[in-house]
Amino acid sequence: MEPESRRALCHVALASCLCAAAVHMGVFAGVVVQVGHEHYAEVPVASLPAFLSMPCNSLVNLAYVCLGLHWLRRDASSPAARYLKDAFAAMALVYGPVQWLRIGTQAHPAAVLDQWFTLPIFAWPVAWCLSLDSGWKPWRLLAVEFVSLFSYSLALLHPQGFEVALGAHIVAAVGQALRTQGRHGNTSTAAWLALGVLSCLGFVVFKLWDRELAQCRLFQRLTGHFWSKLCDVLQFHFAFLFLTSVSHGQSLRPEGKPTARQR
Repeated sequence: MEPESRRALCHVALASCLCAAAVHMGVFAGVVVQVGHEHYAEVPVASLPAFLSMPCNSLVNLAYVCLGLHWLRRDASSPAARYLKDAFAAMALVYGPVQWLRIGTQAHPAAVLDQWFTLPIFAWPVAWCLSLDSGWKPWRLLAVEFVSLFSYSLALLHPQGFEVALGAHIVAAVGQALRTQGRHGNTSTAAWLALGVLSCLGFVVFKLWDRELAQCRLFQRLTGHFWSKLCDVLQFHFAFLFLTSVSHGQSLRPEGKPTARQR
């Protein structure tokens, strides 16, 4: 394994452990989250163990792990691009089990971790795009992720604080991706970006309409939550395709060194 890959995996593992420790210590004990099977449209199967009581909503989380492993094995155009790619892949590897833990336990700490980890995942494409636009600056990656993680404190201030933070992250990610597409993209990256935005829309809509969609026979087993998770995996994948394609077209460079287009 390349040094950048090991570094990326270690950094994500360390950040995940620190977040888990903060939740365990009760820092976010006051956050309002939905727990309980009644909040999901999929009907639990009593004969199955807890971690499979909602089999479709549980097993879909394996897709995150498969996605992370797939992109860890892919090559990168530079050491910096490898670090960015593998850190993003490591986030997918972590998020799948965390989401499954929430589904299986319906415990408050697992629900908080599920929400909290969503934010730095959406923030990472912003940091990646900034690196493509103006060079490799590790301090900026750290700053973006720190602000993202800290923004979850909004959930302590208002019951919809997480939704506000997530909405801001989505707008920032799409806006920065459009800016990067305009500066460095081509027709292929435009297609990946469009598919990623459509998948993000599906992720939000299917999640919000989970119980309403269950009134339709088509969504009674494979429910809106299930399709929301599939859309989430797809937007992850299309984000990888977009960002790695742009990275191949423009190698990340040391801080302060201009691109050919900027000269």
